Amino acid sequence: MAMGFSMEKEPNPVLFEGKNSVRKVILNKPRKLNVLNHEMVTAMLKNLGEYEKDPNIKLIILKGNGKAFCAGGDVRGIIQTAIAGHWSYTTIFYGKQLKLDYLIATYKKPMVSLINGVVMGGGAGLSMHMTFRIVTEKAVFAMPEAAIGLFPDTGASYFLSRLPGYFGDYLGLTGARLTGGEMFACGLATHFVTSKDLPLLENELEKLGSNASSIGEIVKKYSHQPCINEDSPCTSMELIDKCFSKNTVEEVLQALLNEKDVNGVPNKWIDNAINSIKQACPLSLKIFLRLIRECRMQTLDQCLIRDYIISGNMVSGRIGTSFYEGARAMLFDKDMKPRWEPSKLELVSKEMVDQYFIKLDDEDFKHLQLATTTTRSQEFTIGHAKL
Repeated sequence: MAMGFSMEKEPNPVLFEGKNSVRKVILNKPRKLNVLNHEMVTAMLKNLGEYEKDPNIKLIILKGNGKAFCAGGDVRGIIQTAIAGHWSYTTIFYGKQLKLDYLIATYKKPMVSLINGVVMGGGAGLSMHMTFRIVTEKAVFAMPEAAIGLFPDTGASYFLSRLPGYFGDYLGLTGARLTGGEMFACGLATHFVTSKDLPLLENELEKLGSNASSIGEIVKKYSHQPCINEDSPCTSMELIDKCFSKNTVEEVLQALLNEKDVNGVPNKWIDNAINSIKQACPLSLKIFLRLIRECRMQTLDQCLIRDYIISGNMVSGRIGTSFYEGARAMLFDKDMKPRWEPSKLELVSKEMVDQYFIKLDDEDFKHLQLATTTTRSQEFTIGHAKL
Protein backbone atom coordinates (compact mmCIF):
# COMPACT_ATOMS: atom_id res chain seq x y z
CA MET A 1 0.00 0.00 0.00
CA ALA A 2 2.50 2.51 -1.21
CA MET A 3 0.66 5.64 -0.26
CA GLY A 4 0.71 8.63 2.06
CA PHE A 5 -1.58 11.17 3.63
CA SER A 6 -0.21 14.10 5.60
CA MET A 7 -1.75 17.26 6.97
CA GLU A 8 1.66 18.91 7.00
CA LYS A 9 1.99 21.57 4.29
CA GLU A 10 5.28 21.88 2.45
CA PRO A 11 6.17 24.67 0.03
CA ASN A 12 5.96 23.58 -3.60
CA PRO A 13 6.20 19.77 -3.16
CA VAL A 14 5.52 19.48 -6.90
CA LEU A 15 6.74 21.97 -9.49
CA PHE A 16 4.94 22.49 -12.79
CA GLU A 17 7.18 24.07 -15.39
CA GLY A 18 7.55 24.42 -19.13
CA LYS A 19 6.31 26.43 -22.06
CA ASN A 20 5.22 25.99 -25.63
CA SER A 21 4.41 22.29 -26.26
CA VAL A 22 6.25 20.64 -23.32
CA ARG A 23 5.37 20.56 -19.63
CA LYS A 24 7.53 19.23 -16.79
CA VAL A 25 6.17 17.79 -13.54
CA ILE A 26 8.94 17.78 -10.92
CA LEU A 27 8.63 16.02 -7.56
CA ASN A 28 10.24 18.47 -5.16
CA LYS A 29 10.78 16.96 -1.71
CA PRO A 30 14.42 15.88 -2.08
CA ARG A 31 15.12 15.64 1.66
CA LYS A 32 12.27 13.12 1.97
CA LEU A 33 13.15 11.27 -1.24
CA ASN A 34 10.09 12.79 -2.94
CA VAL A 35 7.63 10.56 -1.07
CA LEU A 36 4.05 11.16 -2.15
CA ASN A 37 1.34 12.74 -0.06
CA HIS A 38 -2.23 13.90 -0.60
CA GLU A 39 -1.28 17.43 -1.64
CA MET A 40 1.14 16.20 -4.31
CA VAL A 41 -1.24 13.68 -5.85
CA THR A 42 -4.10 16.18 -5.90
CA ALA A 43 -1.95 18.77 -7.65
CA MET A 44 -0.72 16.28 -10.25
CA LEU A 45 -4.25 15.04 -10.97
CA LYS A 46 -5.44 18.58 -11.55
CA ASN A 47 -2.58 19.78 -13.73
CA LEU A 48 -2.19 16.62 -15.79
CA GLY A 49 -5.92 16.69 -16.46
CA GLU A 50 -5.62 20.24 -17.76
CA TYR A 51 -2.53 19.44 -19.84
CA GLU A 52 -4.32 16.53 -21.48
CA LYS A 53 -7.10 18.83 -22.68
CA ASP A 54 -4.76 21.55 -23.96
CA PRO A 55 -4.18 20.97 -27.72
CA ASN A 56 -0.96 22.99 -27.62
CA ILE A 57 0.76 20.63 -25.18
CA LYS A 58 2.37 17.62 -26.88
CA LEU A 59 4.63 16.05 -24.23
CA ILE A 60 4.81 15.60 -20.43
CA ILE A 61 8.11 14.95 -18.58
CA LEU A 62 8.09 13.62 -15.01
CA LYS A 63 11.24 13.74 -12.86
CA GLY A 64 12.33 14.11 -9.26
CA ASN A 65 14.65 16.64 -7.68
CA GLY A 66 17.54 15.30 -5.61
CA LYS A 67 18.86 11.74 -5.32
CA ALA A 68 15.48 10.05 -5.70
CA PHE A 69 12.82 9.92 -8.36
CA CYS A 70 10.24 8.88 -5.76
CA ALA A 71 10.69 6.46 -2.86
CA GLY A 72 6.98 5.69 -2.65
CA GLY A 73 4.30 6.97 -0.32
CA ASP A 74 4.50 8.60 3.08
CA VAL A 75 3.68 5.50 5.14
CA ARG A 76 4.49 7.32 8.39
CA GLY A 77 1.94 9.93 7.41
CA ILE A 78 -0.78 7.40 6.72
CA ILE A 79 -0.23 5.70 10.07
CA GLN A 80 -0.40 9.03 11.89
CA THR A 81 -3.55 9.99 10.00
CA ALA A 82 -5.28 6.67 10.67
CA ILE A 83 -4.46 6.84 14.38
CA ALA A 84 -5.27 10.54 14.85
CA GLY A 85 -8.44 10.49 12.78
CA HIS A 86 -10.20 7.63 11.03
CA TRP A 87 -8.78 4.86 8.85
CA SER A 88 -11.09 5.82 5.99
CA TYR A 89 -9.33 9.21 5.58
CA THR A 90 -6.35 7.36 4.16
CA THR A 91 -8.46 5.56 1.55
CA ILE A 92 -9.60 8.93 0.19
CA PHE A 93 -6.01 9.74 -0.65
CA TYR A 94 -5.23 6.25 -1.90
CA GLY A 95 -8.18 6.36 -4.27
CA LYS A 96 -6.79 9.60 -5.73
CA GLN A 97 -3.38 8.03 -6.13
CA LEU A 98 -4.81 5.12 -8.09
CA LYS A 99 -6.81 7.52 -10.25
CA LEU A 100 -3.56 9.35 -11.00
CA ASP A 101 -1.83 6.09 -11.95
CA TYR A 102 -4.74 5.23 -14.23
CA LEU A 103 -4.75 8.68 -15.81
CA ILE A 104 -1.06 8.31 -16.62
CA ALA A 105 -1.53 4.79 -18.02
CA THR A 106 -4.31 5.94 -20.36
CA TYR A 107 -2.95 9.42 -21.13
CA LYS A 108 -3.70 10.77 -24.60
CA LYS A 109 -0.23 12.26 -25.03
CA PRO A 110 3.32 10.88 -24.73
CA MET A 111 4.79 10.90 -21.24
CA VAL A 112 8.46 10.50 -20.31
CA SER A 113 9.72 9.53 -16.85
CA LEU A 114 13.36 10.41 -16.14
CA ILE A 115 14.49 8.04 -13.37
CA ASN A 116 17.89 9.06 -12.03
CA GLY A 117 17.67 7.65 -8.51
CA VAL A 118 15.47 5.61 -6.18
CA VAL A 119 12.08 4.52 -7.52
CA MET A 120 10.01 2.40 -5.16
CA GLY A 121 6.39 1.65 -4.33
CA GLY A 122 4.15 4.51 -5.37
CA GLY A 123 7.01 6.01 -7.38
CA ALA A 124 6.96 2.91 -9.54
CA GLY A 125 3.19 3.27 -9.77
CA LEU A 126 3.68 6.72 -11.32
CA SER A 127 6.53 5.93 -13.69
CA MET A 128 5.98 2.34 -14.85
CA HIS A 129 2.70 3.23 -16.54
CA MET A 130 4.35 5.84 -18.81
CA THR A 131 5.12 5.62 -22.51
CA PHE A 132 8.86 6.18 -22.08
CA ARG A 133 10.60 4.97 -18.93
CA ILE A 134 14.18 6.22 -19.03
CA VAL A 135 16.70 5.11 -16.40
CA THR A 136 20.35 5.86 -15.64
CA GLU A 137 23.09 3.99 -13.79
CA LYS A 138 21.93 5.80 -10.63
CA ALA A 139 18.43 4.31 -10.75
CA VAL A 140 17.41 1.81 -8.05
CA PHE A 141 14.08 -0.03 -8.29
CA ALA A 142 12.32 -2.05 -5.58
CA MET A 143 8.85 -3.02 -4.38
CA PRO A 144 9.65 -3.79 -0.69
CA GLU A 145 6.16 -3.51 0.78
CA ALA A 146 5.92 -7.09 2.06
CA ALA A 147 8.80 -6.33 4.44
CA ILE A 148 6.58 -3.86 6.29
CA GLY A 149 3.34 -5.80 6.25
CA LEU A 150 1.90 -4.35 3.06
CA PHE A 151 1.95 -5.62 -0.54
CA PRO A 152 3.25 -4.29 -3.89
CA ASP A 153 0.39 -2.14 -5.12
CA THR A 154 -0.38 0.94 -7.29
CA GLY A 155 -0.70 -1.44 -10.23
CA ALA A 156 2.47 -3.44 -9.50
CA SER A 157 0.62 -6.73 -9.88
CA TYR A 158 -0.23 -5.57 -13.40
CA PHE A 159 3.15 -4.36 -14.67
CA LEU A 160 5.20 -6.96 -12.77
CA SER A 161 3.06 -9.77 -14.18
CA ARG A 162 3.88 -8.53 -17.70
CA LEU A 163 7.64 -9.03 -17.23
CA PRO A 164 9.27 -12.11 -18.78
CA GLY A 165 8.39 -15.41 -17.10
CA TYR A 166 8.07 -15.11 -13.33
CA PHE A 167 10.58 -12.30 -12.86
CA GLY A 168 7.81 -10.03 -11.54
CA ASP A 169 6.83 -12.63 -8.95
CA TYR A 170 10.47 -12.67 -7.85
CA LEU A 171 10.60 -8.89 -7.48
CA GLY A 172 7.32 -8.67 -5.54
CA LEU A 173 7.95 -11.57 -3.18
CA THR A 174 11.55 -10.63 -2.33
CA GLY A 175 11.58 -6.83 -2.63
CA ALA A 176 14.84 -7.26 -4.56
CA ARG A 177 16.62 -4.11 -5.70
CA LEU A 178 17.48 -3.63 -9.36
CA THR A 179 19.98 -1.26 -10.92
CA GLY A 180 19.05 0.90 -13.87
CA GLY A 181 20.75 -1.55 -16.20
CA GLU A 182 18.78 -4.43 -14.73
CA MET A 183 15.54 -2.46 -15.07
CA PHE A 184 16.28 -2.13 -18.77
CA ALA A 185 17.30 -5.77 -19.11
CA CYS A 186 14.07 -7.13 -17.63
CA GLY A 187 11.79 -4.68 -19.42
CA LEU A 188 10.79 -2.31 -16.62
CA ALA A 189 12.62 0.52 -18.40
CA THR A 190 12.26 1.29 -22.10
CA HIS A 191 15.62 3.11 -22.43
CA PHE A 192 18.95 3.46 -20.62
CA VAL A 193 20.76 6.80 -20.68
CA THR A 194 23.87 7.75 -18.72
CA SER A 195 23.33 10.35 -15.99
CA LYS A 196 25.78 12.73 -17.67
CA ASP A 197 23.67 12.66 -20.84
CA LEU A 198 20.32 13.00 -19.08
CA PRO A 199 20.37 16.84 -18.93
CA LEU A 200 21.20 16.93 -22.66
CA LEU A 201 18.27 14.63 -23.42
CA GLU A 202 15.93 16.66 -21.23
CA ASN A 203 17.04 19.90 -22.86
CA GLU A 204 16.46 18.51 -26.35
CA LEU A 205 13.03 17.19 -25.39
CA GLU A 206 12.10 20.63 -24.07
CA LYS A 207 12.81 22.08 -27.51
CA LEU A 208 10.57 19.51 -29.14
CA GLY A 209 8.08 21.92 -30.67
CA SER A 210 4.91 20.48 -32.13
CA ASN A 211 6.50 17.37 -33.67
CA ALA A 212 5.67 14.79 -30.99
CA SER A 213 6.51 11.94 -33.39
CA SER A 214 10.23 12.71 -33.03
CA ILE A 215 10.32 11.88 -29.28
CA GLY A 216 11.42 8.32 -29.91
CA GLU A 217 14.22 9.44 -32.22
CA ILE A 218 15.51 11.94 -29.67
CA VAL A 219 15.48 9.39 -26.84
CA LYS A 220 17.17 6.75 -29.03
CA LYS A 221 19.95 9.22 -29.84
CA TYR A 222 21.07 9.23 -26.18
CA SER A 223 20.30 5.60 -25.34
CA HIS A 224 22.88 2.88 -24.62
CA GLN A 225 22.95 -0.85 -24.00
CA PRO A 226 23.91 -1.16 -20.30
CA CYS A 227 26.31 -3.74 -18.90
CA ILE A 228 24.87 -6.34 -16.50
CA ASN A 229 26.96 -8.04 -13.82
CA GLU A 230 27.44 -11.79 -14.15
CA ASP A 231 25.79 -12.39 -10.75
CA SER A 232 22.71 -10.32 -11.61
CA PRO A 233 19.37 -12.12 -11.25
CA CYS A 234 18.72 -11.02 -14.84
CA THR A 235 21.24 -13.63 -15.94
CA SER A 236 19.32 -16.38 -14.10
CA MET A 237 15.89 -16.09 -15.69
CA GLU A 238 15.52 -19.84 -16.21
CA LEU A 239 16.29 -20.55 -12.55
CA ILE A 240 13.97 -17.77 -11.39
CA ASP A 241 11.17 -19.25 -13.48
CA LYS A 242 11.88 -22.67 -11.99
CA CYS A 243 11.59 -21.38 -8.40
CA PHE A 244 8.97 -18.64 -8.65
CA SER A 245 6.49 -20.47 -10.87
CA LYS A 246 5.43 -22.62 -7.91
CA ASN A 247 1.83 -22.43 -6.74
CA THR A 248 2.49 -21.42 -3.12
CA VAL A 249 4.99 -19.24 -1.28
CA GLU A 250 6.06 -22.27 0.74
CA GLU A 251 6.93 -24.10 -2.47
CA VAL A 252 8.80 -21.06 -3.80
CA LEU A 253 10.88 -20.89 -0.63
CA GLN A 254 11.62 -24.62 -0.70
CA ALA A 255 12.67 -24.42 -4.36
CA LEU A 256 15.11 -21.62 -3.47
CA LEU A 257 16.48 -23.65 -0.56
CA ASN A 258 16.98 -26.61 -2.90
CA GLU A 259 19.02 -24.43 -5.27
CA LYS A 260 21.12 -22.86 -2.51
CA ASP A 261 24.83 -23.60 -2.83
CA VAL A 262 24.34 -25.98 -5.73
CA ASN A 263 27.70 -27.55 -6.53
CA GLY A 264 29.08 -25.75 -3.49
CA VAL A 265 28.99 -22.35 -5.21
CA PRO A 266 27.12 -19.63 -3.25
CA ASN A 267 24.56 -17.64 -5.22
CA LYS A 268 24.07 -14.14 -3.80
CA TRP A 269 20.65 -13.38 -5.27
CA ILE A 270 19.27 -16.72 -4.05
CA ASP A 271 20.61 -16.10 -0.52
CA ASN A 272 19.07 -12.63 -0.52
CA ALA A 273 15.74 -13.98 -1.79
CA ILE A 274 15.59 -16.65 0.91
CA ASN A 275 16.40 -14.15 3.67
CA SER A 276 13.87 -11.61 2.39
CA ILE A 277 11.03 -14.14 2.20
CA LYS A 278 11.79 -15.45 5.68
CA GLN A 279 11.74 -11.93 7.18
CA ALA A 280 8.74 -10.54 5.29
CA CYS A 281 5.14 -10.66 6.49
CA PRO A 282 3.77 -14.15 5.69
CA LEU A 283 0.27 -12.82 5.06
CA SER A 284 1.53 -10.09 2.70
CA LEU A 285 3.49 -12.62 0.67
CA LYS A 286 0.47 -14.87 0.17
CA ILE A 287 -1.77 -11.92 -0.71
CA PHE A 288 0.69 -10.74 -3.34
CA LEU A 289 1.19 -14.17 -4.90
CA ARG A 290 -2.55 -14.61 -5.40
CA LEU A 291 -2.80 -11.03 -6.67
CA ILE A 292 -0.07 -11.23 -9.31
CA ARG A 293 -1.26 -14.60 -10.58
CA GLU A 294 -4.81 -13.34 -11.06
CA CYS A 295 -3.71 -10.01 -12.55
CA ARG A 296 -1.85 -11.77 -15.36
CA MET A 297 -5.25 -12.17 -17.02
CA GLN A 298 -6.81 -8.86 -15.95
CA THR A 299 -6.83 -5.28 -17.20
CA LEU A 300 -5.10 -2.45 -15.36
CA ASP A 301 -8.34 -0.95 -14.06
CA GLN A 302 -9.33 -4.32 -12.59
CA CYS A 303 -5.94 -4.63 -10.88
CA LEU A 304 -6.10 -1.11 -9.44
CA ILE A 305 -9.59 -1.65 -8.03
CA ARG A 306 -8.36 -4.86 -6.41
CA ASP A 307 -5.39 -2.97 -4.91
CA TYR A 308 -7.86 -0.48 -3.46
CA ILE A 309 -10.00 -3.19 -1.84
CA ILE A 310 -7.03 -5.03 -0.31
CA SER A 311 -5.52 -1.78 0.98
CA GLY A 312 -8.82 -0.77 2.55
CA ASN A 313 -8.96 -4.05 4.42
CA MET A 314 -5.37 -3.65 5.58
CA VAL A 315 -5.67 -0.08 6.82
CA SER A 316 -9.02 -0.69 8.53
CA GLY A 317 -7.36 -3.25 10.81
CA ARG A 318 -10.55 -5.28 11.01
CA ILE A 319 -9.07 -8.51 9.71
CA GLY A 320 -5.49 -8.14 10.90
CA THR A 321 -2.94 -5.53 11.92
CA SER A 322 0.15 -6.52 9.92
CA PHE A 323 0.21 -3.04 8.35
CA TYR A 324 0.46 -1.34 11.73
CA GLU A 325 2.90 -3.85 13.19
CA GLY A 326 5.22 -3.59 10.20
CA ALA A 327 5.21 0.19 10.36
CA ARG A 328 5.86 0.10 14.11
CA ALA A 329 8.88 -2.17 13.77
CA MET A 330 10.41 -0.69 10.64
CA LEU A 331 9.44 2.99 10.66
CA PHE A 332 8.60 4.11 14.20
CA ASP A 333 10.31 2.04 16.92
CA LYS A 334 12.81 0.79 14.34
CA ASP A 335 13.63 -2.35 16.31
CA MET A 336 13.44 -4.19 12.97
CA LYS A 337 11.68 -7.08 14.70
CA PRO A 338 8.05 -7.16 13.55
CA ARG A 339 5.88 -9.67 15.36
CA TRP A 340 3.82 -10.97 12.47
CA GLU A 341 0.47 -12.59 13.07
CA PRO A 342 0.30 -15.27 11.73
CA SER A 343 4.01 -15.74 12.29
CA LYS A 344 4.68 -18.47 9.69
CA LEU A 345 3.70 -19.10 6.10
CA GLU A 346 2.07 -22.43 6.92
CA LEU A 347 -0.22 -20.70 9.45
CA VAL A 348 -1.68 -18.38 6.80
CA SER A 349 -4.76 -20.15 5.44
CA LYS A 350 -6.47 -19.58 2.11
CA GLU A 351 -9.50 -18.29 4.02
CA MET A 352 -7.40 -15.59 5.71
CA VAL A 353 -6.08 -14.40 2.34
CA ASP A 354 -9.53 -14.50 0.73
CA GLN A 355 -10.92 -12.04 3.28
CA TYR A 356 -8.64 -9.27 2.00
CA PHE A 357 -10.07 -9.58 -1.51
CA ILE A 358 -13.65 -8.90 -0.35
CA LYS A 359 -14.87 -5.29 -0.47
CA LEU A 360 -15.37 -3.76 2.95
CA ASP A 361 -19.01 -3.52 3.98
CA ASP A 362 -18.66 -0.06 5.47
CA GLU A 363 -20.38 3.20 4.52
CA ASP A 364 -17.06 5.04 4.99
CA PHE A 365 -15.37 2.91 2.33
CA LYS A 366 -16.29 4.36 -1.06
CA HIS A 367 -16.11 2.32 -4.26
CA LEU A 368 -13.26 3.35 -6.56
CA GLN A 369 -14.46 4.80 -9.86
CA LEU A 370 -11.89 5.03 -12.67
CA ALA A 371 -12.57 7.16 -15.72
CA THR A 372 -12.83 5.01 -18.84
CA THR A 373 -10.94 5.95 -21.99
CA THR A 374 -10.66 4.60 -25.51
CA THR A 375 -7.69 6.74 -26.57
CA ARG A 376 -4.54 4.96 -25.40
CA SER A 377 -4.15 1.27 -24.64
CA GLN A 378 -3.58 0.31 -21.00
CA GLU A 379 -1.14 -2.40 -22.11
CA PHE A 380 2.27 -2.31 -20.42
CA THR A 381 5.05 -2.28 -23.03
CA ILE A 382 8.13 -4.39 -22.33
CA GLY A 383 11.64 -3.17 -23.09
CA HIS A 384 10.97 -0.59 -25.75
CA ALA A 385 8.08 1.84 -25.91
CA LYS A 386 5.84 1.81 -28.97
CA LEU A 387 7.28 4.72 -30.94
